[in-house]
Amino acid sequence: MVDSVVSIVIPTYRRERVLLDTVRYLHQLSPPAAEILVVDQTEEHEASTSGTLHAWDREGRVRWIRLARPSITHAMNTGLEQARGDIVVFLDDDIIPGAHIISAHSLAHAEGSCNIVAGQVLQPGEEVLTDPVEGAEFLFRSGKKRWVEELMGGNFSVNRKVALALGGFDENFVRVAYRFEAEFCDRALTAGERILFEPAASIRHLRAADGGTRAYGNHLTTVRPSHAVGAYYYLLRARRVQRRIGKMLLRMLRSVRTRHHLQHPWWIPGTLVAELWGLLWALRLYLGGPRLIGGAVPAPARHD
Repeated sequence: MVDSVVSIVIPTYRRERVLLDTVRYLHQLSPPAAEILVVDQTEEHEASTSGTLHAWDREGRVRWIRLARPSITHAMNTGLEQARGDIVVFLDDDIIPGAHIISAHSLAHAEGSCNIVAGQVLQPGEEVLTDPVEGAEFLFRSGKKRWVEELMGGNFSVNRKVALALGGFDENFVRVAYRFEAEFCDRALTAGERILFEPAASIRHLRAADGGTRAYGNHLTTVRPSHAVGAYYYLLRARRVQRRIGKMLLRMLRSVRTRHHLQHPWWIPGTLVAELWGLLWALRLYLGGPRLIGGAVPAPARHD
C-alpha cells in the first residue's frame, strides 16, 4: 500500500446500462478509489440511468459532473481539474476492471518513480500475451512491464500536478478525438517524463456498440471528417513526429486501401473528400494554437 490518494475519472457519452455496470464493478474493488468522477456529456439519459446516477451522487458514491457539449478531451480536463487525488486514473465507461487495478496504478507510480502509467487493455476475445517477442510491435495486452511511448485513453493514470503543469489534454482534438493520447504522450516525453506500462493495472474493454466515439459512426463506412481531423492535427502538432508530410499522404492512401473500399469502390471519392476536409479542419485548428488547461503553450512543432 502507498499513501497516494487515487481518483478515478470516467468520461462518458450516450452510455446507459454499460456505464452503470462499469461503476458497479469499480465500487466492488478493494482497495477502492478515494472517489469516482463520472464526467457526463450525454444530453438526456434513460430514466433508470439518470435515477441511479442521481442516487449515487447524493450518497457520495460518485461525483456526477454534467457537461453541455460532447468533447472527450474537455471532459478529461474537467475531471483532472476537479479530482482531489494525487493520482488520477482515467477509465473508459464500458469496461470490467481487474481486481487490483487501483493498487497497481498507485504502486507503479511509487515504485517506478514515474508520473504516467499505461495500463493493460484486453479487447473482446483477447487474452494476456504472457511471453511477448522481444523487438516485436508492442501490444497493450502484453503481460510484461516495460517503458513505452504511448498509452490507451481507456486505462491510464497520471500524477495530477504534473498533468496540469503539462496543460492536460489538447481540446483541439474534437469529435472522435483520434490520437489525442499520442499527442499528450509526445508533449510529456518532450518535457522529460517517462511512461511505464503496468500489466497488473488491467481492464477488459467491452467495446459497447453504441455511444462513445461510436456515436460518430464507423470509420470505414462514414464520409464524415470527424475520423480524420485528429490524425492530421496530431501530425501537425507533435514535436517528435518525423517526415510528417509523407505520413499525411500515406494516411490518405491507407484510408481507401481497405477491404471495404475494395468491395465498395464507390465509397472511395467520398472518403478522400472526408480526408481532405479533415486535413483542412486540422490545419485551421493548428493555426489557432493548442487549447490546453491554463493556456499552457508547448514548444512549436517541427516541420519537414
